[in-house]
Amino acid sequence: MSSKNHAAPTRDAEWARTIRKEKLPSSVDEYLLGWEQFFDEYASTVEIWRRRTAGYHSALAALVRFYIPEDARVLEIGSGTGDLLSATRPRRGVGLDISGHMTRLAREKHPMLEFHQMSAEHLDLNGEKFDYILLSDLTSFLFDIRLVFSRLRTVCHSGTRIIVHWYNRLWQPILAAAERLGLKYPQPLLNWTTTEDLSNLLHLTDFEVVRFRKHILLPKSIPILTNVSNRYLAHLPVFRHLCLTNWIVARPLHLMDKGSAPTVSVICPCRNEAGNIEHIIKRLPKLGSHTELLFVEGHSQDDTLEVCRRAIATTTNKDVTVLVQEGRGKGDAIRLGFASAKGDILMILDADLSVPPEDLIYFYDALVSGKGDFVNGCRLVYTMDPKAMRFLNLMGNRFFALLLSKLIGQPIKDSLCGTKVLWRSKYEELARGRSYFGEMDPFGDFDLLFGAAKLGLKIVEIPIRYRQRTYGSTNISRFADGWLLLRMSAKAAARLFFIN
Repeated sequence: MSSKNHAAPTRDAEWARTIRKEKLPSSVDEYLLGWEQFFDEYASTVEIWRRRTAGYHSALAALVRFYIPEDARVLEIGSGTGDLLSATRPRRGVGLDISGHMTRLAREKHPMLEFHQMSAEHLDLNGEKFDYILLSDLTSFLFDIRLVFSRLRTVCHSGTRIIVHWYNRLWQPILAAAERLGLKYPQPLLNWTTTEDLSNLLHLTDFEVVRFRKHILLPKSIPILTNVSNRYLAHLPVFRHLCLTNWIVARPLHLMDKGSAPTVSVICPCRNEAGNIEHIIKRLPKLGSHTELLFVEGHSQDDTLEVCRRAIATTTNKDVTVLVQEGRGKGDAIRLGFASAKGDILMILDADLSVPPEDLIYFYDALVSGKGDFVNGCRLVYTMDPKAMRFLNLMGNRFFALLLSKLIGQPIKDSLCGTKVLWRSKYEELARGRSYFGEMDPFGDFDLLFGAAKLGLKIVEIPIRYRQRTYGSTNISRFADGWLLLRMSAKAAARLFFIN
């Protein structure tokens, strides 16, 4: 593949450097050819400049590895020499660049990846789709950002994530000074866009911003100081507004598959819940093209396991199974249930019936319609039964919701509601990356929320009416479990919020 032929330029590569002092190009073809020549010339010295700015490029590589998991299908537009694309360790990696000289360098450096000379404005990959699309320091050079975002949809599937980063406008005088001092290659940054600008352009082209962050407070590599500045100070109030780079994670809208209805697996962890089992089976609605219900029994002291088995033996019109935990805790039960489930959609329903099974239809609709990638229940909107949640539990829920909202970069009102729904494919991706956080969550709530945030999933909440238990007693220990949640939050903060 090659870039589209352009009209002959009226100036050589110097045209691109002086464009702010002269008239704007008369056409997109003149504009693109000027930049093609500019970056062809830059290619001859790119490795020298990369060594001078090694700290900045090292920080970019670390951030890209955070946002893009290994073994994904990755497309980078404006790939240069291919180093950033290579840093993602993709299963399939494709890089596009306007410069033929840059493209040849990339092929020589990274023969296992695929590179093509092509401008972003003429993006055409014959219908191939990617899991992640990276635009690194690119939007400043685009002739028509809206057009490029629109073309991105041709290489997206419903689960694709767009990763965009660009310079913070506050750094314009610093970067200009760096060019004059020979610390940065001289180049005009034509489009000084704000977060609101790019968010609006993404919205106009049917993308939704999932997350926005600022990174890299100190782009120069200085022992200890760089790590402290970029990992910690960069994410604190005031300091974060001074960061060099803005980052957006976005997802495409209206690309959901309109084929047959998906199948659904409802995982129901149950410990000492014998009195609720038959009610759950009777009240569970039909969801999707087929619904399976999996009880995961967790070493009950009552006859929950026997009740499950008897109920299954007498149930002929529903697909019900019971599994027995070998491990301990709700988190272990959820992982066992998810591993055994066959459905396209995975749902968690607590066996205490505090959340009505009938409400699962609203979670199903939100997921299938594409309103979100991860649907979380919220008990704190509607008035709940007076004895459904003790006051200290309520305060703890509100505290952890505020804390998690900050850590994951998306608003969460109720982090501890047991009802959570996501696509099986996303859970499998989340499970493959679980080692990033470690096996830290015996409850399953934080494990799923942190994993969803790491993958850039859009989290939405469904308000539910929280009911008082009619059988049994809670398995929650307010103080011991609260302390454990705090420790998990601290660990996640180091892996999800304080990153460099």
